[in-house]
Amino acid sequence: MQPLTRRGFLAAGGACLTLPWLEGLSRAQDAPVYTVFMRQANGVTQGDGALGEEDRFWPATPGPLDYATLADQPDQVLSELAEWASWMIAIKGLDYGFTGPFCGHSGGGNQCLTGSRPSDLPSVNFSLALGESVDNRIARYFDQNGGEPLTLYTGPRRNFLEEVLSYRGPYDRRAAEDDPWNAYQRMLGPVDLDALVLERRQSVNDLVLEQLNDLKNCKRLSTDDQRRLDLHFQSVRDFEVLACRLNDDEEQAMALLSGQGILNDNRITVAKMHMDLIALSFACDHSRAATLQLGDGNDGTMYTIDGELYPNFHWLSHRITTDGDAGDVIYGAEDMHHEIDRLMARTFIHLLERLDEHGLMEQSIAVWCNDLGNGVSHSYESVPFILMGGGGGKLKTGQFLDYGSTPHNQLLTTIAQVAGVTEDDGETPLEHFGHEDLPSGVLDEVLV
Repeated sequence: MQPLTRRGFLAAGGACLTLPWLEGLSRAQDAPVYTVFMRQANGVTQGDGALGEEDRFWPATPGPLDYATLADQPDQVLSELAEWASWMIAIKGLDYGFTGPFCGHSGGGNQCLTGSRPSDLPSVNFSLALGESVDNRIARYFDQNGGEPLTLYTGPRRNFLEEVLSYRGPYDRRAAEDDPWNAYQRMLGPVDLDALVLERRQSVNDLVLEQLNDLKNCKRLSTDDQRRLDLHFQSVRDFEVLACRLNDDEEQAMALLSGQGILNDNRITVAKMHMDLIALSFACDHSRAATLQLGDGNDGTMYTIDGELYPNFHWLSHRITTDGDAGDVIYGAEDMHHEIDRLMARTFIHLLERLDEHGLMEQSIAVWCNDLGNGVSHSYESVPFILMGGGGGKLKTGQFLDYGSTPHNQLLTTIAQVAGVTEDDGETPLEHFGHEDLPSGVLDEVLV
């Protein structure tokens, strides 16, 4: 047996505040799995048949993925994630289940995490999902954060297609926090952060000490179990100092940008601050599920890439100067959309880096998802889903899968099952998520 060190124990990240696995107990405890969804709008440049565009998103062929496979295809968006290939499951060929009298962006956003039919009334851009979202299903299965997911948003507030993603249930769309400073204060409590963090450490220690004392009296524990408990006790305060608070520079930067997240120039910076909070929340076991919506329902952000201010992203996705279907052609729109896809990939990397810094990649499922397959056609076919992380050792990473045309609710079922959600009996793994007309079952190729 390898010796346990304090540093090694702390590196376990989010598992540190839970009790360690003890061989003397009859029922082993699985480490928690943390799930986060980063949503991009307007589809990706994977080739829109109506325009004769070529696929510039996916690797050339399905199969195993490694650094060389992605890096050797530098013209494809996923080459940006080459360094993370061993953690990746890239999934093509998943379709949303429903079309109807609703705005493409609204209906796609409503289905993205719910697998449910959007409403006929209200309709068009006012449509709502008729079921709960998977982040909500995961969060309410556990006690963390009162059974609520951490729900964050970066985008304009113009009273039109704002949040589209997280649902408590039918017609019950959840509001999202767009100011990371407000979200951070809410995580910690009152404005007096120093006093509250101290109080919180003491309360957590008291809780853990009570559990430890009960367990130490258990005669079934081995000598190694006792060592694990002692190490856990020594590490609780150290862990909270390391992981349960942003550093002073991060706090100051977040406070200075408070209220300015809706500005184009701050959009990516604020998104990364939200990602810092998601990783922090997971590291502290504050929440088990989170969503981050980048841009509003039809993201009109004017992104700056390599010093060039791009036109409205929604217009670029239409390839014309309008939110509708008639306008002047934007020359080079496909190339600019492609560069925004690459920017989204690089922004996703920031989330992965923060999870990795907290030692959480093995215990996480980080999902980059979208409202649409293609922006021009507003297609609900082949909507891209990129998964990163080990899912507690349950995910078969390092592969690119093409499901042809499979209802995407089966991926949502798979994610919920890996996160630990069961049927109502508390034991049978969840077998169906989404609308009752959609098929049950999981995507077996995703699982170990």
